[in-house]
Parts: sequence; C-alpha cells; structure tokens
Amino acid sequence: MQTSRPERPGFKAKVLQWSVILLGSGLTLFQLYTGLYGTYVSQIQGAIHVGLAVSLVFMLFPFSPGADARRRPSWLDFMLALVALAVNTYIIFNYDRLVTRALIIGYSETDFLVALTGIVLVLEATRRCVGLPIVLIAIVAILYSVYGNFAPVFAHPGISWERMVTDAYLTTSGVFGTPIQVSSTYIYLFLLFGVILVKTNIGEFFGDLAFLATGRFTGGTAKAAVFASALQGMVSGSSISNTVASGSFTIPMMKRAGFKPEFAGATEASASTGGQIMPPVMGAAAFIMAAYTGVAYNDIMVMAAVPALLYFIGVFAAVHFFAAKMKIGGLSRQELPDSREIRKNLHLIIPLVAIVGCLLIGRTATFAAFTGIIAALLVSIVRKKTRLSLKELLSLGEEGARTALPVIAACATAGIIAGTVTKTGLGAGISKDVLALSGGAFLPVLLLTMLASFVLGMGLPTTANYIVTASIAAPILVNNFDIPVISAHLFVFYFGVLADITPPVCLAAYAAAGIAKANPMKTGLYAFVIAISGFIVPFVIVTQPAMILVDATVTSFLTALLTTIAGLIFVSAGLMGYFLRPLGLIGRAVFIFSGILAIVPDLWLSAIGIGIVAVHEIAGHLRASHSATGST
Repeated sequence: MQTSRPERPGFKAKVLQWSVILLGSGLTLFQLYTGLYGTYVSQIQGAIHVGLAVSLVFMLFPFSPGADARRRPSWLDFMLALVALAVNTYIIFNYDRLVTRALIIGYSETDFLVALTGIVLVLEATRRCVGLPIVLIAIVAILYSVYGNFAPVFAHPGISWERMVTDAYLTTSGVFGTPIQVSSTYIYLFLLFGVILVKTNIGEFFGDLAFLATGRFTGGTAKAAVFASALQGMVSGSSISNTVASGSFTIPMMKRAGFKPEFAGATEASASTGGQIMPPVMGAAAFIMAAYTGVAYNDIMVMAAVPALLYFIGVFAAVHFFAAKMKIGGLSRQELPDSREIRKNLHLIIPLVAIVGCLLIGRTATFAAFTGIIAALLVSIVRKKTRLSLKELLSLGEEGARTALPVIAACATAGIIAGTVTKTGLGAGISKDVLALSGGAFLPVLLLTMLASFVLGMGLPTTANYIVTASIAAPILVNNFDIPVISAHLFVFYFGVLADITPPVCLAAYAAAGIAKANPMKTGLYAFVIAISGFIVPFVIVTQPAMILVDATVTSFLTALLTTIAGLIFVSAGLMGYFLRPLGLIGRAVFIFSGILAIVPDLWLSAIGIGIVAVHEIAGHLRASHSATGST
C-alpha cells in the first residue's frame, strides 16, 4: 500500500515565491540605500524604481481581476516581468548616450522600441493594480499628443510618434518625471514606515489611545473612530485602506452603541478620508506638491496642519450633534482600554514624534522617514506584542514593495499625462476656456475648478489626481487671480481627495458600507454630510491665506481660525438638526445660513452670523422657560 506524501509546491510556485521575495526585498533595500547615501540621477533612480515595481506587478496581479489566484502568474507574466527589467536596465547602461548624443543626433530604432515597450508595460501594470480609468486617460493623452491637429477643441500642431514615445520614456518629461522622482525618494520610505507600524501592531496603540480619550463621552465610539483615523491617517495616507483597517473594529462598535449602519460606515469613511489631508504623509501627494510648488515639504506640513484640523473639527462636531440628537452615550469604564496598559505603551508614539520632529527642525523628508523607520523597529523590541520575529522582519521588504506598487504605477502613468499637458499647451488652453466660461469671475472659476477636481478624483487615485489637477487647474487660480501657489494646490488637492466620499463614486464609503452591511449610496450621502467641513475649508484656504500662514499676522490668523471653527460647528449643527436642543426646519436653515456668514472673510458678516445664532438660542431658551413655567 502506497502512503500519500504531503503535496509540495511546484516548480512554478517556487519560482514565483523567490522572484517576489528577491524583487520586493531588492526594491526596498535599494530605496533604503539611496535614502541613506543619496539618490542617483533621475533616469537611473527612476529606471530601477519602475523596473522592479512593474516586474512585481506582473508577478502579483493577474491579467483579469477575477482570475484564479492559484493559476497566476502565467509564463507570459514571467516573460513580461523579465522584459520590464530588461527595458529599464537598457536605460541604466545607455544613460550617458541617451542624455547627450541621442538628444543631438536623435534616437535609434532600438531606443524607440525600448521606449514603446516600456510605456506599454507601465500602462498594463497600472491597469492591473490601479484600474482602467487612469490608463484610458493616459491613452487619450498619448493620442492627443500625436493627433492634436485633428482635435475639435484645444488643437495643437501634433507631435510625431517617435518624439512622443521617446520623450515619455527616455527623458524626464514622462514616466520618469516629477511624480516618479518623488515616489523613488520620499514616498516609498513613508509607505514602508506605515507597513512597519501595521506589522508591529503599533497602529493598534493609536486606536486604544483614541478610545481612552473620547470613548466615554456622547457618541464615544464614533468620536474615537474619528480620532483614531486622524492618528492613523497621519502615516497611512490612504482613504480606503484606512477605512478597511480601522473600520473592521470601529464600525461594529458604533453599530452596537446605537448608530445606524449607514452613519457608522459614513463616519469611518469620512474620518479615514481625512487621513489623506493630514500631515505628515497626506496621501503621498505632499511630496509631489513640494516639487511642483517649490515650497519646502517641511513648510507644506506646517501650512496644511490647521486646515486638516479644521476638517476633523467639522467631522467631530457632526458626529457629536448626531449622537446627541439620537441620545447615544459613551462607553462604560469596563469597555474602555486599560489606562495602565496605555501608559506602558506610550513609547510607541516615539516613531511619529521622531518624524514630525525631524521635519520641524528642517531635516529632509527622506531623513525623517528613515529616522521613523529605525525608531519604529527599535521601540517594537520593547514589548512582546509589538516585537517582530526574524521571519516577519525579513518579510518587511516584500510587504513594503507590495504596498507601494499601486502608488508607483499611478505615478508613472500620471507622469505621461502631466507630460502631455506641458508639451501640448493643454493647460493654457483649458485655462483660457474656463476663464471665458466663468466670465472671469473668481467664484465661478473656483466652482469650475472644484468640479474638475471632483470628476478626476472619481477615476484617479489621489496622487495621480493631484498631478493632473496641479498641471491643469491650479495654474488657473495662480496666474489669473493672484492666489498664493500653495493655496491653489491645496484647493485642488482637497477636492480630489473628497471624491472618495462624494456620491456617486465614493469608494471609501462603499468600502465602509460593506463592513457595516449598509446601503452604499446612503452611506455615501451620510459621509458627504458628515464631511461638509472638507468642502468648506478649501474655499477658506484660497480666500483667507492667513489660515495657512501666508502673509499672516497673529490677529488675522486667530480671526480666520475662530470664525471658521464657529462657522463649521454651526453648519454641522444645522445639517444634523441639533445644537443645544433639537432644531426644527427653520432652526436648521438659520444655523446653516449663519455658519456660512461666519466663514465669509469679512469680520462684520462673521459677527452677524455668530450674532444670529446667539439671538436664536436665547430666544429658544426663553420660549422653553416660558413653556415650562406655563405648564407648571
């Protein structure tokens, strides 16, 4: 009788396993090495970064999203991975010729074929790990570059196929432009830092800290979800992944406390989306913003802090008023985390403090990320719960690469789109038409710019969306209305981010609805209302630059800050139908109108708005007292 032997992985499975380990660890080690000792020139740094990443995509992501994971990758995928390595290695070994002789006498046929192959591989890799919309936009951009003379609008003379292809892959005007340059320096290291926080369970500490701080108050579970998502968002910078990670335990807790499933999911989605605007990471777009605006990343982090806090104040207020209206209390002492355990784990906040501290004293983002990574690994050793085994430590390189792949692919493809905007003069054409459509008026231009950012945000990931809007929409505000550069870029960035919770395409809300077992569209509508502050703050940024410390005095900053906070609280109260007591239809309208007046950058109008609310509340109190006296 023949005994059965345990099934061993086949040759193909072993090749896949070792290929992923080698490529992933190689990419991480390369990023750590260049982060410590300095980067190479843009094309070489980018070629290594993109080559390893695209090869990994073909190993890990199937041709069809519904393909059986056990049957991938095919031998064709292995071949595509090898070709991706080959075309980028070609750039490395031919760098000197490509940037000197080729620019004078032209590129060879081999150069053209390598560039064309590289573009096709980047687009296919992006389709697999990011999605089809951004790839379609890139293809349209390529066709527009070549056949612009046939375009019904924004026509241009057209660029030859040879120039378009070689510029897009062999120079810094396409794939290896600013987005990939930033991705291959700052972004990857911060994403790796986020992976380490998750793997070491340091991220859980943020959740426990949030529940201890806010869990006992009215609507405590929802407030804790907002606080925890703000803390985690500081380093994760991803709406959907943050929603899924923290929502898996916050949403059930909110439902048990009495919140509607739709509201519970919307709260988590709104708070998690705010993570993308919360320094220091800001969905990785802050690093690209620094490159585009010429404003130091350290300064952007400081400038973006107050608007991000205003966003979370608005979300926090909405949650509080809804909970008070529904009479949902906080957690009992037994349900709260043990404060003694929290005190024992306070050292886990050191990595985040190290990153912020390094940036505030003027060190580079690369140095800050590197410091944070080392600090996280060191503090994880202290307690058994956070300590990594040798196997887990060795797997960090692979995990870091897996996390970064969608961002790298999006940056590479967005570079093609941004290059098209620059080479064809598309940005100037759109600017001219937007001004004509709006009649040159400031508010209509803001609304049209907001709409463009929304539409792009529905189909593109945050980083890619920002790259496109920074190339097309932000210059309209800067060049025609004397808006500070950083204000214009934060404006388009915010609305691109908020597309994740804006129906009909609100991916973060849909992810939360799945966890909450709620109606996705209702969850999206609730998220839109809860996050109303996010739709107001960008307008404050461009109309009151003092809010982001541009030409600010103590008086102008505090005035803008306090009136905006008051306005956000009033608007949230009006939308939720509760302030100190339930609000009727007229009361809700009064609060929303007064909140908008308070936010308007005019001290007299702000005072009128606050005064209207004060009169409304005094009158309401007197009516309540009179009714109580009469009934007695």
